Amino acid sequence: MSSCITLTLPYPISANRYWATRVITPKAGGRPQSMTYVTPEARQYKERVAWMVKAAGLRAPIEGRVALHVKLFPHRPLDWQTRQRKLGAVWDDTVQCIDLGNAEKVLSDALKGVAFGDDKWLRDIHLQRMEPDGGDARVVVTITAVPSAVVQGDLLGAAA
Repeated sequence: MSSCITLTLPYPISANRYWATRVITPKAGGRPQSMTYVTPEARQYKERVAWMVKAAGLRAPIEGRVALHVKLFPHRPLDWQTRQRKLGAVWDDTVQCIDLGNAEKVLSDALKGVAFGDDKWLRDIHLQRMEPDGGDARVVVTITAVPSAVVQGDLLGAAA
């Protein structure tokens, strides 16, 4: 099984469109309760990500601890050259982009059970917002197995 995989995935959907909340009022007059669920759009995104992971050759999730490196490439607007002339090196700060934290949440949920076992195994997360490069809006994700430390026994020699 591979211990590292790099995937180019579709740009993540917003966390606001990934999860939704519905208030349920019981017919018997009980207290209303809220229920949070994954939207149909989110299920489609998860299915597409799962298909792409399998197409990249990962047939089973990487087991154990993993590191996640995310490079988020937003869409480059048509007026990017004008923005660059006016603003210089910080022109891409004006480009609409999903929040990095929300992108990580959506990606880790979509990759859970497909590329790695569970998000509890995420030990190192590195997120980068990249300058739009003219390609499609996308996210490049590298998932690497993190070796567990080997317990070497008691330092005073009590372990045999």
